Amino acid sequence: MEANMSVEEVVSKIAELVKKEGQPLRKKQVKKSNPELMKNALYYFPSWEDAMEKSIKS
Repeated sequence: MEANMSVEEVVSKIAELVKKEGQPLRKKQVKKSNPELMKNALYYFPSWEDAMEKSIKS
C-alpha cells in the first residue's frame, strides 16, 4: 500500500474535517465518507486515534 497524500495533507484534512464537523471524527464514519483519507492516515499513523490527536495538536 502506498500513500498518495503527504503526512501534512492528511493532518490538515483531518483538522479541516474536525473543524467542519465540530467534533472528533469516528473511524467508521470517515472510512465510509472518505476512504482515501483513512487509508493515508493509517499509512502514516499507527491508528486513526493517533492521526486525530496529531491533527488536533497541529
